[in-house]
Amino acid sequence: MDAQQLAQVEALCESLYTGTPTTGENGENITRNEAQSRLLSLQSSADYIPQCQYILDHSQSQYALLVASNSLMQLITSHWNNFTVPQRIDIRNYILAYLANQGPSLQDFVTISLIRLVCRITKLGWFDDKVHRELADDVTKFLQATVDHCILGLKILNQLVDELNLPTTGRTLTQHRKTSVSFRDVCLFKVFQLGLTTLKQLQTRAIVADARQEAVIGEQALGLTVRCLNFDFIGTNPDESTEDVGTIQVPTSWRSVLQDPSTIELLFEFYKNTEPPRSSKAMEAIILLCSVRRSLFPTDKDRGAFLGRVMTGIRSLLSNQTGFAHQDNYHQFCRLLGRLKANYQLSELVKADGYLEWLEQASNFTVQSIRNWQYCTNSIHYLLALWGRLVAAVPYVRPETGVQGHSEALEKQVLTVVEAYIESMLGSVEMVINSEGGLDDPLEDEGSLKEQLDRLPIIARFKYSEVAQIILNKFDPLLNQYRQALQHINTQSTENAPADVSRQITIIEGQLTWLTYMIGCIVGGHSWSSAHLADGDETIDASLSRRALQLTQCVDYRLTHSNGAGRAEPKLEQSLLFYFQNFRRVYMFMWDQVANPSSVSNSVSVVGMMASKLDNGPSTKQKVYQRMFEHLGMGDHTTVANLIVTKIGNNLKYWPEETEIIQKTLDLLLDMAGGYSSSKLLLTLDTVKFLARHHTEDHFPFLAAPANVRYRTTFHATLARLLLSPNGAEKLGITFEVFVEPILNNLKMLGNLSPSDLRNEAARRPLIGAFRDLRGIASSLHNRKSYALLFELMHPNHLPFMAKVADAWHDQVDVIVSLLRFLQEFCHNKANRVNFDQSSPNGILLFRATSDVVCAFGRRLLATPVPDGDLYKQRYKCMAISLTVLNSALSGNYVCFGVFALYNDPCLENALDVALQMILSVPIEDALAYPKLCKAYFAFIEIFFRHHIKSVLALETPVLMQLMNSVHEGLQASDPQMSQFCSNAIDHLATFYFENMNKDKIEVHNLKKHLAAQPNLFSSLTSTLFNLLLFGAPQHHWAVIKPMLSLMLSDESSFTSYKDHLISTQTPENQQNLNEAFQKLLHDVQRSLDNANRERFTQKLVTFRVAVRGFLTL
Repeated sequence: MDAQQLAQVEALCESLYTGTPTTGENGENITRNEAQSRLLSLQSSADYIPQCQYILDHSQSQYALLVASNSLMQLITSHWNNFTVPQRIDIRNYILAYLANQGPSLQDFVTISLIRLVCRITKLGWFDDKVHRELADDVTKFLQATVDHCILGLKILNQLVDELNLPTTGRTLTQHRKTSVSFRDVCLFKVFQLGLTTLKQLQTRAIVADARQEAVIGEQALGLTVRCLNFDFIGTNPDESTEDVGTIQVPTSWRSVLQDPSTIELLFEFYKNTEPPRSSKAMEAIILLCSVRRSLFPTDKDRGAFLGRVMTGIRSLLSNQTGFAHQDNYHQFCRLLGRLKANYQLSELVKADGYLEWLEQASNFTVQSIRNWQYCTNSIHYLLALWGRLVAAVPYVRPETGVQGHSEALEKQVLTVVEAYIESMLGSVEMVINSEGGLDDPLEDEGSLKEQLDRLPIIARFKYSEVAQIILNKFDPLLNQYRQALQHINTQSTENAPADVSRQITIIEGQLTWLTYMIGCIVGGHSWSSAHLADGDETIDASLSRRALQLTQCVDYRLTHSNGAGRAEPKLEQSLLFYFQNFRRVYMFMWDQVANPSSVSNSVSVVGMMASKLDNGPSTKQKVYQRMFEHLGMGDHTTVANLIVTKIGNNLKYWPEETEIIQKTLDLLLDMAGGYSSSKLLLTLDTVKFLARHHTEDHFPFLAAPANVRYRTTFHATLARLLLSPNGAEKLGITFEVFVEPILNNLKMLGNLSPSDLRNEAARRPLIGAFRDLRGIASSLHNRKSYALLFELMHPNHLPFMAKVADAWHDQVDVIVSLLRFLQEFCHNKANRVNFDQSSPNGILLFRATSDVVCAFGRRLLATPVPDGDLYKQRYKCMAISLTVLNSALSGNYVCFGVFALYNDPCLENALDVALQMILSVPIEDALAYPKLCKAYFAFIEIFFRHHIKSVLALETPVLMQLMNSVHEGLQASDPQMSQFCSNAIDHLATFYFENMNKDKIEVHNLKKHLAAQPNLFSSLTSTLFNLLLFGAPQHHWAVIKPMLSLMLSDESSFTSYKDHLISTQTPENQQNLNEAFQKLLHDVQRSLDNANRERFTQKLVTFRVAVRGFLTL
């Protein structure tokens, strides 16, 4: 490279990163995309490494330096085996020297890229030479030089820990762990000590720097400390998406530093004396220190001393409120409190000095945080987690353990916290309304709400009667005020009421929403374990549930008597559904064990031989269940269930446009129908019988709302599940034919329309609704008998109609999707449900109808010009579903496909032809770009090659080669499933050729003709498969192994050519090693494709890959 070429590279880099237009050597304009493609050529071959070094040495452009550094990173990672050990060390030393000389003057993004390069070389060459393992020692020179070099050194160490902790693309997990463990044992502790030493030097002012530099050094040193403690010490691959750390498995050699009082004190001091992000990083380091494994401390005394120092530090921060004004500090401190009990047992905490003071301070801090909820919504659940863990451990601590009176103190503080939480959340409603949009409603933050409600039950049940009384004292007056307020507005909606009344109702509904959520989660926290059954908690559950059910009656009464005009706040409705879900889960699984469903007070008998043999009396669980409903005072379990289901029905009737309420209501109904006991009870309820008989838009307007079309499927799937359950039709008093009749009547009416009327806009919604409903019903057919019921109703009157719909509405995505989704479900042979008698033609008829639909839609689609807009939505989405439908039919194993050719029925040939044309009409780039299309695309090719190889080989050579080109590209797709489809297709082709190459068959002649026209077909596939095996990503290995043996046996010359070529590209030393590896691979391999030989060869390939990747060069 010379100065002129360097200037051209710099111009391209400027164009790439800033968009500044530039011109090429011949004066042509170069766009940003063209600049990118030209610069990517620097990463194409190891021959470009000198050019990259030239750019680093001579360029003044920061963007050119970045491109050179990134290119070096890619080249060294991809071509690592091409370099000798001395060359690798030379490159490493060159980059380190470059950083030492030029680093302080470079932009941050260039510096980071160069540092990543050094660390990548260090990782890849870790076992090559001890020089690589001495990087931490080399970096020490940076730390001892100027302040800017010290910052650079800390950045290198931070990146080094990250690089050695995270797997590298292209390397196996075994290789990564081997390097990572060695780094942990050799270097990590030294790096950790460097971080702490730097912090101490900052604290003692041993580093002379200005304020900005001090801030950067502190941030880098703290980040290094956190990274070292967060290191994956034992290869558990922790989830990085969660904030909650687990136990830190630091090695025993770290004990002296971690046990040293000055370490934790240093971090506390750093927290107190700095601002975020340094202070929050210091707190994060303290959290990690508090999470070290128990066995690190040699004795309980040492562990207790460490805990004492932590609690002393926490008490000091709580007393002075140090740093809590900053959101980041506050959040991290809440994490520390929540983490403290997770890693230390309560028995240890109560023995610590100042435990009662700490408990009171933690309680005050929690109460203060909850009262200021608007500033710390995302932190409250950590504090609730602390109290939940404390109370959960109480049964395991003896009263005499630790400081006297700790149990009473915990009870007092827990009640204080819970009462503050209830009052604050109720008060938040009015605050949000008064803010007029200035505050976010915590009820709308589903994530934080769920976190809080998950932790509340265990806290509330610790002193359940007292907490329940607090809730009841809040709930009863609010419910009375709500009833009185509703009397003032009669059947008016809240919005149309006088302003003061409307505001009052809105506040009350918001507060009742909070209380209902609390009751729901607390009732849902009921434990059926034998240890808790005698506590009497079920009577308190009953008291709370009575209020929630009374509120339900109140809301429902207003809703029905105003004919939907007087609707409550949607959030209140959602809280009631949340309560029903929890009540269902806890108190609906035993309803089938009560002998007389009309009265809970009647005698209870046990269903089951064991119980009846014992005493014929009610079990403990049944007694608890019985007491619960007696104290509930709302009637027996059937009455309560009917109230819930009636509420479900009214929601479906009066909330048609609220999709979230509709969704959660139908989820509740589906869950109730899915339970063994609750589903049996549902069948006895009049409301469910009404639903089963009147599942139409006239009775349930939500079915008519366009936004709810997907919920039609859920609704009908649930009703069909109930109807098809044992004795379902008998108990509901309706047959399957009567249930489906309204849908089929719609289809019949639509089927009688002329083609022009069928395409009329008025038919759109009925068509979508009918197919959505049928899809839901079909999804609930799980056996041969139930499937036959629907098939007999659909054939012969309605199946042919679907092809007409596909033809008439081919260009309307919503109609076609609903049709094809139903057909996809109807054709899917799950649980072998599509299983007809031997004398039945139904399998053939089903496939013929499917073929007609796919052909009608496919031909119209192919005749339509490619749209300019959203290509996937307007074209590929429906194409993908139609291919999936055909794939289900072709692989359903309910059709003997030979019959079609035998009787000259063209439906199979037509379906394959249309599907093939759709496949060929899609550019391979588009197929790979859309995951759902990609899956259907390659799944069809695999089935085509597996079951219809004769049709494959009958294709014209250019068409077959286009298919094989797609297979070749799909092999290299990023998704392993696509690679699997393509490798299976290759295996089917190669296996057919190997087993039939000497037979006089027309298919074999066709294949030989194709191979004569494209003689390098097998050789290119062999080359690609072996390259993927040796150089590809690990996830592809198992996918590409299967066809290798069949390809080798089909065309041995292709394998030999590849082997010779690969050996010729290696150094003399590697040639001998590679030759030996190939000999071992081929040893004892037989010319057979039986399973035993395939398995043996697969094992040999795995061994071959592991051995060869260690020395192979690109």
